[in-house]
Amino acid sequence: MPRVYFLCTGNACRSQMAEGFAKQLLGPQWQVKSAGLEAHGLNPLATQVMAEKGIDIAGQRSKVIDTEALQHADLIVTLCGDARDRCPVTPPAVRRLHWPLKDPAAATGSLAEVMQAFRDVRDEIEIRVRALATFANDSQNQD
Repeated sequence: MPRVYFLCTGNACRSQMAEGFAKQLLGPQWQVKSAGLEAHGLNPLATQVMAEKGIDIAGQRSKVIDTEALQHADLIVTLCGDARDRCPVTPPAVRRLHWPLKDPAAATGSLAEVMQAFRDVRDEIEIRVRALATFANDSQNQD
């Protein structure tokens, strides 16, 4: 079973949304996890914007990187520069991708503007996870 690990600084927004999309789009044949360099707690606005897409991440929890999971992942996706730069060393066989996405939790302005920042990041994550799912499915079909 292929394993993907989404990493961010606090495992509160971006990596949580990526985990939610990946669980839906990659399906049960993939083991999907997310974590952070720290655990900041699941951001309720991330939960809210994912619910708008019909994906419930409310049961997910914020957690720190599990070095055992990191060492056994097939793919690691970092969603911020901090996670990319501070991620522990992984075996050479572990494929790594970096998706440099803005932190929606850092957005300022009215509630509507902050919510739009969350939606923009959510939609970008969805596009990227869909592309990943398409690539994964095409690769499996060629085997």
